[in-house]
Amino acid sequence: MRLTSLFLLFMVSMTTLAQRTENETITVKGEILEEGTNYPLEYATVSFFNPQNELVTGGISDGDGNYSIEVPKGLYRIQFDFISYQTKNLTQQRLTKNITLPAVSLALDAASLDEVVVRAETTEVQIRLDKKIYNIGKDLTTAGATVSDALNNVPSVTVDVEGAISLRGNENVRILINGKPSAIAGFGSTDALRQLPADAIERVEVITSPSARYDAEGTAGILNIILRKEKTLGLNGSVQTTIGAPLNSNISANVNLRTDKFNLFNTTGFRYSNAPGNAFFDNTYKDRIVTDPITGEQTVIAPTVRRIIEDREYDRERQGFNTNLGLEYFLTENSSITGSVFFRLGDDEDVTVNDSKELDNLDFLTFNRIRTETETEEDTSYQFSLNYANNFNDEGHKLTADLQYENDNETQRSYIDERNIFPNNEIFPAEDITTKEEQNEYLAQIDYVRPIGENAQFEAGYRGNFEKSIVDYELLEENGVSGNFMRNDSLSNKFTYQENVNALYSQYGNKFGKFSFLLGLRLENTQLKGNVEADDLVITETDDVALNFDKNYLGLFPTINLTFELKENENITLGYNRRINRPRGFFINPFPSRSSETNIFQGNPNLDPAYSNAFDIGYLKRWSSNLTLTGSIYYQHETDSFERVQEDTGNVTPNGVPIIRTIPFNLSTNDRYGVEAGILYNPAKWLRLNGSFNYFNFKSEGSFNGVDYGTENSSWFARGSAKVTLPSKIDWQTTAFYRGPSNTAQSESEGILSVNLAFSKDIMNDNGTLGLNVSDLLNSRKRRTFTETNTFTSDSEFQWRQRQINLSFTYRFNQKKQRQRNPQNSNDDDGDFEG
Repeated sequence: MRLTSLFLLFMVSMTTLAQRTENETITVKGEILEEGTNYPLEYATVSFFNPQNELVTGGISDGDGNYSIEVPKGLYRIQFDFISYQTKNLTQQRLTKNITLPAVSLALDAASLDEVVVRAETTEVQIRLDKKIYNIGKDLTTAGATVSDALNNVPSVTVDVEGAISLRGNENVRILINGKPSAIAGFGSTDALRQLPADAIERVEVITSPSARYDAEGTAGILNIILRKEKTLGLNGSVQTTIGAPLNSNISANVNLRTDKFNLFNTTGFRYSNAPGNAFFDNTYKDRIVTDPITGEQTVIAPTVRRIIEDREYDRERQGFNTNLGLEYFLTENSSITGSVFFRLGDDEDVTVNDSKELDNLDFLTFNRIRTETETEEDTSYQFSLNYANNFNDEGHKLTADLQYENDNETQRSYIDERNIFPNNEIFPAEDITTKEEQNEYLAQIDYVRPIGENAQFEAGYRGNFEKSIVDYELLEENGVSGNFMRNDSLSNKFTYQENVNALYSQYGNKFGKFSFLLGLRLENTQLKGNVEADDLVITETDDVALNFDKNYLGLFPTINLTFELKENENITLGYNRRINRPRGFFINPFPSRSSETNIFQGNPNLDPAYSNAFDIGYLKRWSSNLTLTGSIYYQHETDSFERVQEDTGNVTPNGVPIIRTIPFNLSTNDRYGVEAGILYNPAKWLRLNGSFNYFNFKSEGSFNGVDYGTENSSWFARGSAKVTLPSKIDWQTTAFYRGPSNTAQSESEGILSVNLAFSKDIMNDNGTLGLNVSDLLNSRKRRTFTETNTFTSDSEFQWRQRQINLSFTYRFNQKKQRQRNPQNSNDDDGDFEG
């Protein structure tokens, strides 16, 4: 079954049919159900072929599995198709008058090598040899939300209060857009994902056991975000607007124009929001024991300041514009070339007010200081992509080639002023900091797929990724309170970082009866180069921090993915892969942050990559169309893993307060194992339930400066969603998420509960939808952490964003409410493996 060709022919035939006179046609009606359960199949395809086996016309079923199609009178073979279900045909059907055909039941295609599809109304899950695919469907809580919010609803994925994305509790996850690194993800961070509307997502691929085709980067695995690209002929699309409190406004549009020769698609959005947040720190400093190196005599030194309490208030104003414009041109029936450009503008302003109180041994207030940091950020990103795809035949023999260039420019300016308000009013010199960051990245990739026989497939390819970033940091300090600023040459600097990765891969897959396998090997060469330029370095090279470096790594990364079908609707999978974690972003910049005078973060350019070996055993059982269970057991062993160490620098502020530094090192060996399970249950047509649970344990071993940072910890997280269809076609959805407590070698974190609530109502003959959702209904999404070292303790709480209420409106033109499911053999540039 080749759904792409079928769909195109169907649309062409519909155009031709519309030109005929009405008295030449009749109406054919019927119903399409799932065999064994009589569950209606929505958007199943019905095709009418003449005696010459030419496609004449066709249509699709509605939400109740019913279809009604105008057909010219004649003799036909009627074909019924649905993804991952067996095709059924009615032959020698002479149609001369309006008729209602008997109900047709389609059975699951258990012999399909590449996927098993699990249907649910909020999300459609496809289980493949090397991934799980979650199609973001009618998830009401993502209306007016961002891509980052939508990811937090995907099983196995968590997004913490600061936006850090984790897969199975591991933050080292690789984020790809349409199968490739992208400017959409920003400078190795996820900030841009908080600005893009969730409506731009077609699906999210959770790849916990990546095949050799994918980058070896990301020890936890890969999240591949596929953006929407409509495949329906003609002009169609949707527009969504949102207004919320605290202020959250956006408007976005998805527009598509498709003809027989080209497909023009565009997604454009604008956001303006204000996200208030807050944080609290309570640091208590212990007596320090100093040992005389000659006599060995120990002296106890009491800290000048015993306790500091910091209250921080964040006011974040966000403005962003993004557009993705592409044109796919069909060179022949089987080949196409696609060009696209992505452009993003951001204009943000953050104001952080830090109210700091210093207390003595009796907890009496000695100083009260206000530190205000106003940070503006302007960023521009653009990306050009060119893709060529050639399907040599309908059996999966194909060649694809990609070229991509992206440029990112960010300018941050921070103005810091500080003053005492107790015991006297005193103004301190201000700081004016400008950080300019530019990143250029080139990507070249070619993939070749060759089926061998009926069930086997061979694949090979190359990918080159070449990245260079320059961070220019300038610190101006006020001369007294005169308003005159001078450059601090000891901290101002320029840091240049290059990362070049060349990779070759090959993989082979086959199926023997109920057993399928996919074996692959990837060879990657990584070059990491860093260089610091500064007039008067206050930071010098030590054994721990090397300011300039040039490193080269060559590694082999094998992958194994196996599947065994126990029964028609039950299978188990086994996966193994070796992965790498390369240091990126602020983890390698050696110059300390300045947002806090006493708590700083310093990157470490001497970090080496970490390597992991991971195993995964998965299970799927489908009892009926309304009950499905998935589960897996996983284990990962990582060497040279990164550990963030907090330590007393030995330095103090002008007021005598010890400065605490957080810095990452290759400290530990990390063993992580866990189990996860998910269930989809639709007990009634008006009620749909799904839930997932993930438990993991990790143990790390390592020491630094005589301090043992080894630790063992277990944690878990769970999410559940219930969707109810109320009278008057109002949908109500509640989603709850809980992450259990966890700890590291130095810190303990409490559990976090978050509840989202949403309502939706279709209007305007189902062409429009009104939505109301509340994110973090209980205003409880806060990170609470307690840290203890030999010299201090720290009790902290952080809330990135308060409770959010959104009202949204979506209007669709020439488009069904729920999209046509993607054909199996589409040319989407998603780095997919189909064999």
